[in-house]
Amino acid sequence: MPSLLIKNARCVATQRTQSHDFPATLSDASIFVRAGRIAYVGPARDMPPEYATADGTIDARNLLVTPGLINTHHHMYQSLTRAIPQLQNAELFGWLRGLYPIWAGLTPEMVRVSTQVAMAELLLSGCTTSSDHLYLYPNGITLDDSIEAAQQIGMRFVATRGSMSVGQSQGGLPPDVLVQCEDAILKDCQRVIERYHDRSHGSMLNVAVAPCSPFSVSRDLMRESATLARALGTRMHTHLAENDHDLAYSREKFNCTPAQYVRDLGWIGPDVWHAHCVKLDDEGISLFAATRTGVAHCPCSNMRLASGIAPVRRLLDAGVAVGLGVDGCASNDSGHMVNEARQAMLLARVGRAIQPPQVRDGHTFFGCDLGPSEMTAIDALRLATQGGAQVLGRQDIGQIAVGMCADLALFDLNTVGFAGAAVHDPVGALLLCASPQACYTIVNGRIVVRDGQLTTVDLGPLLERHNTLARELVEPSH
Repeated sequence: MPSLLIKNARCVATQRTQSHDFPATLSDASIFVRAGRIAYVGPARDMPPEYATADGTIDARNLLVTPGLINTHHHMYQSLTRAIPQLQNAELFGWLRGLYPIWAGLTPEMVRVSTQVAMAELLLSGCTTSSDHLYLYPNGITLDDSIEAAQQIGMRFVATRGSMSVGQSQGGLPPDVLVQCEDAILKDCQRVIERYHDRSHGSMLNVAVAPCSPFSVSRDLMRESATLARALGTRMHTHLAENDHDLAYSREKFNCTPAQYVRDLGWIGPDVWHAHCVKLDDEGISLFAATRTGVAHCPCSNMRLASGIAPVRRLLDAGVAVGLGVDGCASNDSGHMVNEARQAMLLARVGRAIQPPQVRDGHTFFGCDLGPSEMTAIDALRLATQGGAQVLGRQDIGQIAVGMCADLALFDLNTVGFAGAAVHDPVGALLLCASPQACYTIVNGRIVVRDGQLTTVDLGPLLERHNTLARELVEPSH
């Protein structure tokens, strides 16, 4: 594997915990990459002579370098059904009911092509690792289709084997045609884990078990999935407490809150992460903190579907691991990780401002008067890097440090969007100004985006085929 020198970077945001001998942000710094790992990071003037030459060099004097961004929740096949007019104002359940009949027409080729398009969008925004929650398997689709696409495009991948087993005839939300037999689901979960899951340091491919949601799977499948995942040493993922209808469904069907539901089924612990958690109550937050259960925060999707504002600051203050997810391409409708981090920061602030007045010690406090709990740019970047790594159970990504995987995002600070900002605070500029595309994206030491262009697949023909398939999928249903 070729070595790589990133030379004289204007700013390196390491995302390491700041210490006396290693600041969290470095100026005029260099990074040397060998065999897909970071061998040196520090001041350019202090770099050992043996790192002065490499097989490839990037002149980074005008660039900000961050750890590769990490996306903890996605539905990549949905890139085929973006911005469908009649669903642009729908909330979650109505949106799903409108899309299920369309998604019933998905084919293996559609999954492969849409996965690569979604990953291309992520890579171009500086994202180097992504999970994907594929829970629909009509017409011969398998998780192998997503995995093949990821391997071709060069993204570090957490493929989650999703599932739905409770259709409308049994009181679930999805149509019966889209659910699967639970024995077949568990058998296929075991197959893909045993075939693909790589537990090694620097792994490019993990597999997780991911029943879709409380309104589409049985409690038995949840329990059996947890047993299987833990027996095979892999992680567990699902949707939880996404909106008020989700909350009402749990109360009506199970006579409990979403947090009590997952507690009773064994779906808590450091090997579990839940998407959304918009309606997680104080009991649930305490439960997640005590059990080290993770959360994938999806601010854009939560706003798009009018689901609400997740209590992210309270989760973080309680010690819950929180990462970011762009969520499905048809509920965002974007896959830009810098923008997702920006929205997380802004939404946390507006969420704080609109809190109802509270009375303490006879005094009334309004919104931000309650204390310093807003989200900073550094906080938002941490969600997109360290937080994501923690949620996915990875100790080899999310920071720029010796021995870590060489997953890096490089942004050009000499652009009009950063004018008057990057001179003051490059990291603040990245999160506060218009969200940029990455100049370079490096995965495992390999340059997959160079000068803003994808290097691993030919994007033009890919997009042309994707748009053809999108028309074929949607038009027959109207």
